[in-house]
Amino acid sequence: MTLSNVTRRGMIGGLAAGVGAATVITSGTFIASAHAQSAQKTFVLVPGAWSGSWYWRRVSDKLEKQGHKVYALTLTGLADRSHLLSKDVNLDTHIADVVNIVEWEDLNDICLVAHSYGGYPASGALERIGNRVSSIVWVDALKPSDGQSVRDAFPSMKVEDGAISLPAPKALPPNAFSDPKDVTWFLSKVTPHPIGTFLQPVKLSGAREKVAKKTYIRLPRYPSPPLDKASAECKADKSWTVLENTTSSHAVMVAEPDWLTDVLLKSA
Repeated sequence: MTLSNVTRRGMIGGLAAGVGAATVITSGTFIASAHAQSAQKTFVLVPGAWSGSWYWRRVSDKLEKQGHKVYALTLTGLADRSHLLSKDVNLDTHIADVVNIVEWEDLNDICLVAHSYGGYPASGALERIGNRVSSIVWVDALKPSDGQSVRDAFPSMKVEDGAISLPAPKALPPNAFSDPKDVTWFLSKVTPHPIGTFLQPVKLSGAREKVAKKTYIRLPRYPSPPLDKASAECKADKSWTVLENTTSSHAVMVAEPDWLTDVLLKSA
């Protein structure tokens, strides 16, 4: 199964991200330091499409240096687990990736962080581990409804019988990173993404909305109607806090790791 080049470019960017009134805070006003917070926290970081744990490294290093536990995941069939790519990898597989790290590591009081496509497996995982999660942060992440697939969120996606994966992107949007070295590095790491994860609908019963502390980060330099919709839904929901970073494109964990680290510590 393949996507047209136009559709694939349009989805790149990372399909390659508290309780109280929903609030919009720009990147310039939410940079107050969180370093004073001394309590150890546990973060589980779920990547977007075509990516893996590698693109969380700048953030996870900063969190770990401050004494926090960090589990940055690579989902089955991608990056350092690309040797596991097969026709059998679907959304249930990626949901199990998230659930299993939590259960096997006996994690509790977790801040679950999802980026882009990662909003799908993270939402599904909350159906099984919601009682272990105290906060969630959706970083420019998809926010699916019950029965929705990634393909539903992108109706222009053209699927044909054949390949078991979507090819890794060969280019990024012009404003993806200010440093050309980051562009080269990012493109050297992305791998084909298992198509089955985009086609299988997610099964949700509302566990995501039951999490006590919920934060949505929108990065409007990256144009995406599905992400605009997710952000708007969160703004209309008093249980979500909504932040906007107007200086970074989609992969903020690479472009502005200091900012994202501070936000995660404040939002956990």
